[in-house]
Amino acid sequence: MNHDRYDDLYLRRILRETKTIAMVGASANWNRPSYFAMKYLLDRGYKVIPVNPAAAGQEIMGQKVYASLDELPVKADMVDIFRNSEAAGPITDEAIRHGAKVVWMQLGVVNEAAAKRAEDAGLKVVMNRCPKIEHSRLAGTIEWHGIASGVISSKKRAL
Repeated sequence: MNHDRYDDLYLRRILRETKTIAMVGASANWNRPSYFAMKYLLDRGYKVIPVNPAAAGQEIMGQKVYASLDELPVKADMVDIFRNSEAAGPITDEAIRHGAKVVWMQLGVVNEAAAKRAEDAGLKVVMNRCPKIEHSRLAGTIEWHGIASGVISSKKRAL
C-alpha cells in the first residue's frame, strides 16, 4: 500500500470500526499532543487506554495507564503510536502479537519496515497522520480546532 496518501474511505472505515484505542506514548501533561488527541477521542466515544511505562499504574483523564500492550485488560482495535519512527518498529510488533486490527503512527512517525510487517500480518496501517485530525476532517469539524480557518497560522498578522 502507498502510505503517502490515504483514501478517505479507508480512513473512515478504520475510524468507524475502531472502538478501543491503545495510545502508546500517552502523556498526562496537558500541553502534549497525545493529551489533546486522547481527550478528543474520549469525547467522541472511543475507549482510549493509555500505555506509558513511566506512568504505569497512574491515571490519565480517568483512564488507568499500562506499561505495555501485553498488560491491557482488553484487546485494542487500534494501536496509536505517539513515539518516534524507530520505536514504532517494536511497538508495531507488539501490536501484531496483541491482535490489534490497526497500527496508526502519528504525525512525523514513519516506519516502512514495520508497516510491511503489520500488513503482512493482516493489519491496516496508517502513518504520519493523527486520528484526531483525520476524524475531525472527515466529520467536517476540523475548523473547530482552528485548522484551515485562519484562526491559527504560522504567519504574522498585519498590525
